[in-house]
Amino acid sequence: MMIDADAHVIENDATWEYMLEAERRFKPQLVRTGNADSATDCLLVDGRLIPWTNIGKDVPKASREMTDLRGRIAHMNELGIDLQVIYPTIFIFPLTRRPEVDLAICRSYNRWMAEVVKKALNRFRWVVAPPLLSINMAVEELRFGKENGACGIFMRGLEADRSLSDPYFFPLYEEASRLDLPICVHSANGSLTGYELFIDDPGFCKFKLAVIGAFHSLVYFRIPQKFPKLKIGIIEVGAQWLPHAVRDLARRYARRGQSLEKNLLAENRIYVTCQNDDDIPYVLKCSGEDSLLMGTDYGHSDNASELLALQALGDKGEIRAAIIEKILYHNPKNFYGLSP
Repeated sequence: MMIDADAHVIENDATWEYMLEAERRFKPQLVRTGNADSATDCLLVDGRLIPWTNIGKDVPKASREMTDLRGRIAHMNELGIDLQVIYPTIFIFPLTRRPEVDLAICRSYNRWMAEVVKKALNRFRWVVAPPLLSINMAVEELRFGKENGACGIFMRGLEADRSLSDPYFFPLYEEASRLDLPICVHSANGSLTGYELFIDDPGFCKFKLAVIGAFHSLVYFRIPQKFPKLKIGIIEVGAQWLPHAVRDLARRYARRGQSLEKNLLAENRIYVTCQNDDDIPYVLKCSGEDSLLMGTDYGHSDNASELLALQALGDKGEIRAAIIEKILYHNPKNFYGLSP
């Protein structure tokens, strides 16, 4: 059995039909910019243009937008994928500084995704998008997600212009622990300040490094110890960086007279998605066998996208079959709290 630990949906007009009447003015609008020879699709959200170009054309439109679940499931069967965990697309970007806009968009997305996924809960689960500009409402959305098939909580490397170790998020972590919903820190940036600083960056600094920094911050400030039931996932940034980050943490701990846990990821309930172009045998020396996951990035067309990733994991012959089974099934099952 294979679990795609990081697949995506491309939002569409139906996503925003769950907004309250008073919130309709906040509905994202698809617009085209540029001229006829070089037009670019964007989403207009709260007066800001969001690039809408990370669309995987190797996946049928109805499948990537999940308007044809039968077709998507048929494609999954071809790929040998038994279950996909669905992540959003729109929230990869910071959308607004206004809590009311954030709430309207997150709440509508969550209700739409719950309706879509409930038609095939044996093949799809999803991560809930909390409106983190309104922490009390974010906690409410976690409860809605748990009651409606969500198996994780979407977070970005930076949120609300804060590090993820900021006490502002502690009510969220407490409720996530109570509900047994893992924090899924996905390649993305929720800080308009940080995003605009790297506006011309291709994605490494504004998306990837933000998430690696979140891992470092969460471990350094002992967030897993403060919330001993909380699980944390570092999603879609590869895993080749992990030995360097752990070595850096070990040196910083030593300077304050402390020791880093020998099995850092396992003891802190941290999981990391790897990619086939990682040196996985090398990474395993640091991560251990029980903490790596893998996703296809289904529906996208970026640096992390690999439709055949799960099938190809053992192609090099460098990883034992038992470890492959852990990465593709047992580890994501344990991380997301999925039933057998």
